[in-house]
Amino acid sequence: MITARKIELLAPAKNAEFGREAILHGADAVYIGAPKFSARASAGNSLEDIESLAKFAHQYHARVYVALNTILNDEELIETERLIHELYEIGIDALIIQDLGIMQLNLPPIPLHASTQMDNRTVEKAIFLEKAGFSQIVLARELTIEEITNIASAVSTPLEVFIHGALCVSFSGQCYLSSALSGRSANRGTCSQPCRLPYNLVDSDGTEIASGKHLLSMKDLNQSNNLEELLDAGVSSLKIEGRLKDLSYVKNVVAFYRQQLDKILAQRTELIRSSSGKSAYSFTPDLQKSFNRDFTDYFLHNRKEKVWSIDSPKSIGEFVGTVSEVTTRYIRLQAKAKLNNGDGLCFLNHKKELDGIHVNRVEGDLIFPLRIPEIKKGTRIYRNNDHEFEKILSKKTAERKISAQIQLRETSIGFELKMEDEDGFCTSIDYSAKKETAQKDQTENIKNNLKKTGDTIFSVASVDIQFSENLFIPASSLSQWRREITEKLLLIRLENYPRQEIVHMPTTHAFPTKEITYLGNVSNNKAKSFYVQHQASVKQQAFELEQQSDVPLMFTRHCIKHSMGWCPKDHQEKSPYKEPFFLLHDKTKLRLEFDCKQCQMKVYKG
Repeated sequence: MITARKIELLAPAKNAEFGREAILHGADAVYIGAPKFSARASAGNSLEDIESLAKFAHQYHARVYVALNTILNDEELIETERLIHELYEIGIDALIIQDLGIMQLNLPPIPLHASTQMDNRTVEKAIFLEKAGFSQIVLARELTIEEITNIASAVSTPLEVFIHGALCVSFSGQCYLSSALSGRSANRGTCSQPCRLPYNLVDSDGTEIASGKHLLSMKDLNQSNNLEELLDAGVSSLKIEGRLKDLSYVKNVVAFYRQQLDKILAQRTELIRSSSGKSAYSFTPDLQKSFNRDFTDYFLHNRKEKVWSIDSPKSIGEFVGTVSEVTTRYIRLQAKAKLNNGDGLCFLNHKKELDGIHVNRVEGDLIFPLRIPEIKKGTRIYRNNDHEFEKILSKKTAERKISAQIQLRETSIGFELKMEDEDGFCTSIDYSAKKETAQKDQTENIKNNLKKTGDTIFSVASVDIQFSENLFIPASSLSQWRREITEKLLLIRLENYPRQEIVHMPTTHAFPTKEITYLGNVSNNKAKSFYVQHQASVKQQAFELEQQSDVPLMFTRHCIKHSMGWCPKDHQEKSPYKEPFFLLHDKTKLRLEFDCKQCQMKVYKG
């Protein structure tokens, strides 16, 4: 018998509240920042909050992963080891790590996930991580469907891929631009995001090719049309980016992908959901209404489009219409969507910069803004803040219920109440009670009372009453029995939560790379020891400890030459400009190198 493969929708949690809402809106698992050492340093959480989130999630047999995915200094390792034990004790399900020095610590039996910060983009790396004992591998965002398929066919460890949200232009864990320019390290969770800045592009003669453009800023990822293809490739965990996003983003995006995924799972019996319950929503999810810089599926189907958000790194939202008339009082739109008072609109002005319009009121196809901007007829208008949609999302928007059945049976001393949920967990309670014959049929009254599960996690689908005659039971007794049995069943669910535990054993198999440079991000002696133990020699420390001169500060599949239409492989037109090209921003000067053999661009300082 072939066991069905469990599929996980993994959502971001800025804090415990966001995590609970992600679970309610359909997430099978959430990832949240540890109190320290998270790749989003501003999104740390207390142990108490993480523990409360884990208890909430485990009711639905959903999981909580904690991101501890920065590189660490020697003096931080003792604190890290203590923190890992504390996280294990409060019941989290896995750690997401980058620093391989953690593998040399005295670890509790907690599963480890290999962060995308480890630069996981080859079959060889995935095989190594599997042999090293990792329980899940987070793949690089840049991989094609063919590359993902090849990795999945080589390992049995569950693979995790990003399906939505912001894109780093560089391969994760291989970007040192922020560290070199500002001292704020992406590998330490404090990236200053120089990739989102405007740059002038010039050639080696100083000729300006482009001015004030966001040449390293990517569109946002959206794989909503490719979910089934990713599952067929072998992916088991579908990850939404956004630990710094607002709550409405989490609600909307999680609900949208839950609905899309459920449609697929309903048709694919060999795939099953990895947590319990069903979410119901009071709104219609729409990805266009949450933060986005326009969308791309990146390189999943190879290089086929421009992936940059060249005009602005800000959210552009949804297209709502074009300007047909401009007066001193109002703007008339050929509208594609219904607008609301209080909406935030935006457009690209004559300087190709994103400009905003705050809508005071709407009358048909006329919008009356706070001010009339300098705008021309034919300009495309976008909505990046749907006032009514945000108002709906600010309230309760979802509940998640686990289906259950109740049986009420007459016994020799009274009654037995039995309850079984959708996962087969079952409990019963015997009650001694005097039996009274009812004057009227009580069947519907009893069923309606026992179905009133209120704020519990259960939804009673059916009530089976097995009486020898028409009996009367006071409503107060039924209510008390219902409360007691739902509490008991919830306790049984929590007691039987299938927590995965891993015994970590030392390994010595060969690391795919024999010589470890700054790209290995080795910042402590434990990490160095790990590489040596795995037959590799550490030639350079992490860039943060020992900045290397004239080395690539960024490796990216995004290629400015390709986006300009000058790729020697894909385009017939050749660049009329002399290389090397440079990016200029204030006093910053970056040199570009195009590695056409590897089909990637490298960025250097100076």
